[in-house]
Amino acid sequence: MKKASTLLTSLFLFVLAAHTQEKPNFLVILVDDMGYSDLGCYGGEIDTPNLDGLAANGLRFTQFYNTGRCWPTRASILTGYYAQQVRRDALPASIGGGGGNRNTRPEWAPLITEFLKKDGYRNYHSGKWHIDGKVLENGFDESWRVNNQGDFFSAKGNQLNDISFDPEQAPENYYSTTATANHAIECLANHQKDHTGKPFFHYLAFIAPHFPLHAPQDVIQKYKERYLRGWDKIREQRFARQKKIGLINTTLSKLEPKVGPPYAFPDAIKKLGHGEINRPIPWNQLTQEQKKFQATKMAIHAAMIDIVDQEIGRLIKQLKKMKAFENTLILFASDNGASAEIMIRSGGHDPQAPLGSSKSYLCLGPGFSSAGNTPFRRHKTWVHEGGISTPLIAHWPKGIQAKGKLRNTPSHVIDIVPTILEMAGIQKPQSWKNQKVTTAPGKSLVPTFASDITIKRDHLWWFHDGHRAVRQGDFKLVSAKNQPWKLYDLKTDRAESKNLVEQKPKLKEKLEQLWNDQVEEIKRLFESKFKPLY
Repeated sequence: MKKASTLLTSLFLFVLAAHTQEKPNFLVILVDDMGYSDLGCYGGEIDTPNLDGLAANGLRFTQFYNTGRCWPTRASILTGYYAQQVRRDALPASIGGGGGNRNTRPEWAPLITEFLKKDGYRNYHSGKWHIDGKVLENGFDESWRVNNQGDFFSAKGNQLNDISFDPEQAPENYYSTTATANHAIECLANHQKDHTGKPFFHYLAFIAPHFPLHAPQDVIQKYKERYLRGWDKIREQRFARQKKIGLINTTLSKLEPKVGPPYAFPDAIKKLGHGEINRPIPWNQLTQEQKKFQATKMAIHAAMIDIVDQEIGRLIKQLKKMKAFENTLILFASDNGASAEIMIRSGGHDPQAPLGSSKSYLCLGPGFSSAGNTPFRRHKTWVHEGGISTPLIAHWPKGIQAKGKLRNTPSHVIDIVPTILEMAGIQKPQSWKNQKVTTAPGKSLVPTFASDITIKRDHLWWFHDGHRAVRQGDFKLVSAKNQPWKLYDLKTDRAESKNLVEQKPKLKEKLEQLWNDQVEEIKRLFESKFKPLY
């Protein structure tokens, strides 16, 4: 069977090379704080026709993972390493992590753009950065860096090619998501004009739908009544659609009324008024004021995703216009699950301002975050399935013949770098800047483009803010911060509802040791001041 599988993969790569004489282009699209089920093609009721179209003509991965938080995911997605391997502040506190200067990525761990640039690629960045160092110093040729994450209606603080952008030059009806797409389209248009024949890599990182929940009022109005049915009903309806399309094989997780935001800001709850609530209690227990307020927040969240989809539609048109669509691999994912956070930052919150406007400051909160992460438990920050599960859509007409198919292999954002390098025909060097390159944990997803196979790997591993998890095969050991380990069989229980620790104590011990072994490996890396392991 192993020989047959290897032969099948080799045959696929041969056919791939024959049909792809030119090097493929890459468009990696990342959204921020979007739930697993928010897209229409993953069971949601938000209007996302362009992303649904990519899924219908490409692949959807059912068990793709992020790191549970924005900046570790970005470190992983661009380096191919676990964030803890390349960022000091991502380490467990027991070995010196949990704070300090983020600018600690070792020289042997460059971003993928450095390898691509050396091979003749042009590299573009549009949107959120949240990586150490300046953008252009990391192998990118053009950049629109959205530093203003507190006001979607202002360009203040943003940077164009690492130089401060004058917000007075922004259009009158500036909106961050649209501006980010505008920059991406401009980069692509200039690429066609000035660099025809060169392949490109574009990293497009939308801020949306991260808080504050901001969107134009006309788009919010479209969803104004849609969520008055409540988060209980939305979860049930999304779960039914997911089962119908064969996306998941699990029960629906139960709401956890005792689990609120990951960080407490009681003053924010008071400032937001009587409509705010920081626990996902049954919808019928809410007051009418709370129902209206919560439904409006979800309407804004939906509007933000709707606009992302519209802008992706414009990008698709640009790719088609420049005849690059057929040979561009488009990957779409979210940096973590939907967020249960509730806080007020930046300019504060004016309760008299229209909800969703620049003077308001709203977060989704644990009620509709639970709906966003259907059918899973918990939220962003946790490493339960709700915090770390993301859609992954892969679309590449020249290289992916399957249309609308599902891919069920467990996979992770660490797999994006080896996938792109294999497709580009680039062998990762064994040394970089006179340092030996540490072996990265990711696996290429290219073999899954041909068939629904399971990528062989020893394990997947998570750590964030005290939350821990490791997955080997179908079994996952997970622990919330300062809580005991729990063991789940994800083959039938991605809802993480049946703890198997007492039934399988030896397996629990084995997986716990696996988690600890990974920490020890990282510890050796850390103690050598991020010099590579030899």
